[in-house]
Amino acid sequence: MLGIGNLLWADEGFGVRAVEALNARYRFPDRVQLMDGGTQGLFLLPYVQSAQELLILDAVDFGLKPGTVCVVTGHDVPQYMGAKKVSMHQTGFQEVLAAARMTGRLPDQLALVGVQPERIDDFGGSLQPQIEAVLPEAVARAVEVLETWGILLQPRRQPATAEPTGPAVFL
Repeated sequence: MLGIGNLLWADEGFGVRAVEALNARYRFPDRVQLMDGGTQGLFLLPYVQSAQELLILDAVDFGLKPGTVCVVTGHDVPQYMGAKKVSMHQTGFQEVLAAARMTGRLPDQLALVGVQPERIDDFGGSLQPQIEAVLPEAVARAVEVLETWGILLQPRRQPATAEPTGPAVFL
């Protein structure tokens, strides 16, 4: 599981915060690893190539109302090279997926849980309240995706204090 984003730019940090929320609420089977992918771009390619299943959490410009949570799976997850960016990052993660596809090493299962950001141009700002409010929905949607892959999570009795590792921890 991979959280993408820059915690220093408001809603841009949504993916990392979502993975942190998942880690705080659930225990994961040994085969599942969580990662704070930050904004590492193509440095994430070896990790993507080695994953069998990859769940990505990110702030994504779907062109929808801010706070809208969307789930995209399989070949519908953007995987292309080009100038138009779907991800809010300087180097689009879709380019990492495109490179993995071109090398024939794209994960067998692929899903994206994304939120339409409200504000990303606030250096040093936290998630906007409207975006923070949908974290539980994004967590629930991520759990649903994992369950369709046969990965069942156990709720934690107490929230975890450890944050996801990074870089590079995948399914």
